[in-house]
Amino acid sequence: MWFARIGIAALAAVLILSPIGGQAASRIKDLTSVEGVRQNQLIGYGLVVGLNGTGDTLNNIPFTKQSLQAMLERLGVNIRGQTLRTGNVAAVMVTANLPPFGTQGTRIDVTVSAMGDAKSLQGGTLLVTPLLGADGNVYGVAQGSLAIGGFQAEGDAAKITRGVPTVGRISNGAIIEREIDFALNRLPNLRLALRNADFTTAKRIAAAINDYIGQPTAEPLDPSTVQLMIPRQFAGKVVALLTEIEQIQIEPDLPAKIVIDERSGIIVMGRDVRVSTVAVAQGNLTVSISETPQVSQPAPLSRGQTRVVPRTQVGVQEDGKKLALVKEGVSLQQLVDGLNALGIGPRDMIAILQAIKAAGAIQADIEVM
Repeated sequence: MWFARIGIAALAAVLILSPIGGQAASRIKDLTSVEGVRQNQLIGYGLVVGLNGTGDTLNNIPFTKQSLQAMLERLGVNIRGQTLRTGNVAAVMVTANLPPFGTQGTRIDVTVSAMGDAKSLQGGTLLVTPLLGADGNVYGVAQGSLAIGGFQAEGDAAKITRGVPTVGRISNGAIIEREIDFALNRLPNLRLALRNADFTTAKRIAAAINDYIGQPTAEPLDPSTVQLMIPRQFAGKVVALLTEIEQIQIEPDLPAKIVIDERSGIIVMGRDVRVSTVAVAQGNLTVSISETPQVSQPAPLSRGQTRVVPRTQVGVQEDGKKLALVKEGVSLQQLVDGLNALGIGPRDMIAILQAIKAAGAIQADIEVM
C-alpha cells in the first residue's frame, strides 16, 4: 500500500521528463533552424459581406461605414449622405504567414477576425484584401468564403454560443503576388540557430558536422549559433549540403531546470536535477470551527423570551510529518520518491522545492511560470 500510494502521488503531483537509460539523440534538423529560412507575417484590412444580419452596427462602428462607402464609390456607386442600415457587412483584420521561398502565384491560408461588434462571420465572403508585410509592400491578395469553427443562436430569453464565431479561416484564400529574394545556393556560409541555446550542444553539432564532412567547416560562435563554411564540393549546392547534415543525430545537453506552474500545480523536472544532503519536514495546520446553536426557553409563567444562544467550538490540529532525509547526489526518481514519502500534494511540493533551492541544496534553476 505504501508503494502504491507513493506511485499515485508521483503521477498526480509531478510530470517527469526523464528518458530511461539516457537522453535520446535528436536530429540537427530538429535542434536548429537555418538563418534566413523563415516565415514572414502579413496583415490586411478588409470587409466581409453576405452575413445574415450578424454584421457590424454601422451607427456604432464608424470605420465599417467609411470602408463600405469608399468601396462602393470605387465601384461607381455614390451613397454619400445616405443612411445605411445594413447588418450584413463586417470590418475584419486578415492575417497570414508568408512561407519561406514562397513563389508568385502560390496560395496560402488566411485567418479573418472581426474588429467591430459583429456577432458572427458565418456564411460571409471576404472581399479582395491586400496583405502587407512589415515593409509596407503588398505580398499577397486574399478573397474567399469563410469557414467558421463556432456558431451562435439566440432567442428572446436565451442564447447559446459555441466556439468563437467571430473568427474564420479561408483555406488557400490568398495568392502570393511578390516573392522575397533569398539566394540560398549562392551563400558562402550558413548560420545554424539553436532552438535551445547551450554551449555543449552547439559544440557537439559543430563536431558532428566536421566528422561527417571530413574537414573543419563548422564552428560554434556562441551558445545559440553554429557557423558553417560551404565546402568546395558543395559550392552552389547548399540545399544538398543541408539535406546531408540535417539528418545527423546528436545528444543535446540542457541545463538542470525545474519548471513550476503555480496556477495548475504542475511541476516538471529535468533529468540532471541533483540535490545535496538535506532533511525536509512538512506539516499541515488545520483550524476547524463548528456552530451548534441552542434554543433557550424561559421558565413557565415568566416574562422571558425564547432566544437562540450561539455555541461555537474551535479546534486546532497540526498534522506533523517526520523529517525525510534526501541524500546527496540522488537521481531525479529518488528525489521525487523522497518528497512523495512525506505524503504531500503538488502545492506543498512547490513550496518545498523553493525552500530547498533557498537553502542552496538543489543544483538546478527554478522557473516559475
